Amino acid sequence: ATYNIPLALRLKGALDHQALQLALTDLVTRHEGLRTVFPTHEGTPHQRILPPTAIDLPLITTTEEGLTARLADLSAATFDLAVQPPIRTHLLSVGEQEHILLVVIHHIASDGWSNGPLFRDLATAYEARTEGTAPGWEPLPVQYADYSLWQQQLLGSDEERQLDYWRAVLADLPEEATLPADRPRPATASNRGTTHTVHCPADLHDSLTALAQETGSTLFMVAQAAVSTLLSRSGAGHDIPLGSPVAGRTDPALDDLVGFFVNTLVLRTDTSGDPSFRELLGRVREADLAAWSHQDLPFD
Repeated sequence: ATYNIPLALRLKGALDHQALQLALTDLVTRHEGLRTVFPTHEGTPHQRILPPTAIDLPLITTTEEGLTARLADLSAATFDLAVQPPIRTHLLSVGEQEHILLVVIHHIASDGWSNGPLFRDLATAYEARTEGTAPGWEPLPVQYADYSLWQQQLLGSDEERQLDYWRAVLADLPEEATLPADRPRPATASNRGTTHTVHCPADLHDSLTALAQETGSTLFMVAQAAVSTLLSRSGAGHDIPLGSPVAGRTDPALDDLVGFFVNTLVLRTDTSGDPSFRELLGRVREADLAAWSHQDLPFD
């Protein structure tokens, strides 16, 4: 279940269960990736797009106290991607006017950017279905299978150039960026984690934004330079490689599509030579722009 994406949406007020189920069916019909399975042939997986069918939306009655545990159990159920579509939905009722819609999608079919078009299309379809009509949206310009073919064609013609770039940029990269730790790394990953939230005061945010504008960089680059400085001064050395996700939607036709486009880039920062922060920011800017222009090569 590590690659499950659970999305829980609290719905308040009167709910039309049948209209919501029809809207979810509209959603899966619109986005082929949500009804794609991945059987293997001679050891190699391939996409097989299933015809549109009505999606299941079981109604589960629970309490507010038992909600968290129930959501966790439903979210942890795994997918057999060879035969099961990568989406599963449940509707949990905690009162006549209080429901939670749980949509669990396998990461093979979605990413963070996809949440926007997914919920926007679902809202459009639900509004239409409550009025007894089908959603009147424009057809999507492309589907995920089109993107897959395009990516294969691109890499067929450009893969060696991008590989040459990354081989050069990542040459002699440390196997691991190490920091002084208070406990050893476990032999087996637990896949458990948590979130630590840091608040940036408005005046500091304004100053950082101004610095980015003055140097022709972005707020992301400023933050990356700051993190690299912190890691370097904390004992990680002067060669700081950071893994960073990139949306991977390099064509506007992909913006409204639910699918897995995200890629991971290695952004390598050289903090040696005691540079000023502005000098370091210049190094980060140059490295990041080059990495983003070679972002099509899959991380693996």
